[in-house]
Formats: sequence, structure tokens, C-alpha cells
Amino acid sequence: MKRLFCAFAAWVLLVGLTGPAQAQYTYTALDVPGATATYGYGINDAGQIVGIYRDDVGIYHGILWDVDGSYTTLDVPGAIQTFAFGINNAGQIVGVNDGAGGNHGFLRDVDGSYTTLDVPGAIETEAYGINASGQIVGEYVDVGFGGHGFLLDVDGTYTTIDVPGATDSLAQGVNASGQIVGVYFDMDATAHGFLLDVAGSYTTLDVPGAVLTWPLGINDAGQIVGMYRNDPAGANHAFVRDVDGSYTMLDVPGAYQTVAYGIDASGQIVGVYVDAGGGHGFLATPGG
Repeated sequence: MKRLFCAFAAWVLLVGLTGPAQAQYTYTALDVPGATATYGYGINDAGQIVGIYRDDVGIYHGILWDVDGSYTTLDVPGAIQTFAFGINNAGQIVGVNDGAGGNHGFLRDVDGSYTTLDVPGAIETEAYGINASGQIVGEYVDVGFGGHGFLLDVDGTYTTIDVPGATDSLAQGVNASGQIVGVYFDMDATAHGFLLDVAGSYTTLDVPGAVLTWPLGINDAGQIVGMYRNDPAGANHAFVRDVDGSYTMLDVPGAYQTVAYGIDASGQIVGVYVDAGGGHGFLATPGG
């Protein structure tokens, strides 16, 4: 679960968010009753949220929070653990399960049925994001080069996403227009964000002054959220990149770390934070 737990290294928290478009946010904690940790990863425009929780024996389960506050546990049949990472406006959910033979991506349809996603020839597949039309992005690992991003189109065809010159690439999110965000590693093993446009052009995303930048989600307006570090061994901090290219940094006073994973059309942000009590999901709503 190399990449999955690379993403988990982004465990963190968010509180005093101030941005150019919105001055205040209202924060709602996402904690599953009885869980030892809870994390929020994806949000759609209806306000449905997906993520994971860890039970009292250390097993992770996917979770879907509805807009009324109720939640549904998501467990891929036959899997050991289930991780829900992305949800689109139709309610389709993608993620990862570590079942027989290693990691597999999955698609959970609105009727509750599951479809396994395995890139042909890959030894590991992980699905992270899904857009309104059903396009899915993620990462796969092969026995040669290593990690590649992928785009799974609605016709079932897979397209590899490799940033030119990179040693490793992951696709983390995709929006309705087909813009894709993710991360790549250069020859020095430094992580940089990327934005792949529908025309096939790449834009590198680096938070000013950061030594690591990791975009994790994009909404239909093109706003991007993710995490960055100012020190290779230091804490994670969250960011929002607006469509004009400006960055807003997110940190909770006194928090260990901060990460933002998803953003919807209204600018609501979902993510995770860690305090002395452990890991928690959060929803940040503009206009506190």
C-alpha cells in the first residue's frame, strides 16, 4: 500500500482558514461514533462526503456521510479493508481495497454494487477521483517503471499519465471539464504538483517556498486543494490554489498537521486533522 499510505502521511487539520474569496469558514468535525480515527477525503456538490474510519481492532472501513448527517459504512465484499477516496455528483464512489492479490481500485455505483478496477498488467491499482461523467483517475504500479497515473474513461479505456521527466506520477483528482491534478517526483525524489489540461499540457504546481507540494483535489471551477511542506521532515500544511494561481495556506493554531483533500463547487473543503485525541475528518463551509 505504498501510495495509499503516502497519502496518509498527509493526516492533519484545518481551522483558521482565510482566503481572498471567503473570509470565514464554519467547521464541522466528522467523527464516526466508536471509531479510533476518522478521515474525510471527498465531497460532491450535493454535500455528500466520503472517507474512512478505523475500528477498535485497527481495520479501516469506507464511509459515506449524507447531507442529513447520517452515514453508511462501505466495505467491498471479500476485502480486508476499504478506503473511499472520491465521490461525484451522481453519488458514484471510488477508492481502494486491499483484498486478494494486493491493492485494487473499486467503483461503487449508486445502486450499491461494486466493480473492481485493475489496470491491465498492473500489480497494484488505486482509484482516487471521479468526475460527473464517470471518468476515474488514480495510480497503478507495474514491474518496470514503477508508479504511473491513469485516466479510466467511460468507455473502459485506460490512459497512462506520466509527467515528462518524472520518476513517478500519481493522478489524484479530475473535474467535469477533464482537468486532472496530481503529483510527480523528480530525479531528486522531490514531490511537485501538476495540473494536466484537456489539451494535454502540464503545469507544475509548487507552493511558494515549499519543498514538497501535493495536490489532492480539484473542483469544477478549477480550484485546487492539497498539502505542502516547508521542510522535508516537517509538518504538513494545507493549501487552496485559486484559478488565478494564488495560494491560501491553511493551518490550525496548535495543530500537529493540516491537509485538505476535496473541494466542491461552493468552496466547501473536506479533509483531516490530527490533535492530541487522534485523527478527525472535517468539513469547512465558507461564510462562517
